[in-house]
Amino acid sequence: MRSDMLVSVLSELNGASADIEATGVISTDGLMMASVLPASMDEDRVGAMSAAMLSLGDRTAQELVRGELEQVLIKGASGYVLMAYAGKEAVLTVLAKPNAKLGLIFLDVKRAANSIAELL
Repeated sequence: MRSDMLVSVLSELNGASADIEATGVISTDGLMMASVLPASMDEDRVGAMSAAMLSLGDRTAQELVRGELEQVLIKGASGYVLMAYAGKEAVLTVLAKPNAKLGLIFLDVKRAANSIAELL
């Protein structure tokens, strides 16, 4: 039941922008809780990488005295990976196209992360 509601939030996020290619809600220990991913994408890999990057981002923010981590953004030649906390125990990961309008995606991700945090 809860996973259905999470998938609903993710589907709405995916539909908010044609630039969003995939989304997932991952526990902070790397387990996929819900996702809207293409069939070619490995859920376990997305979960593990998201948890590892968020942990590294947390550590970096602390060590460099940047305050509490809000999000991690990775830009590659084929697009973006954006990770943001969705409550204390979950991470929202979004994969976006290389020409994505990031301002709109940041806004949509923040709203979705708040909705997910309320569900959890």
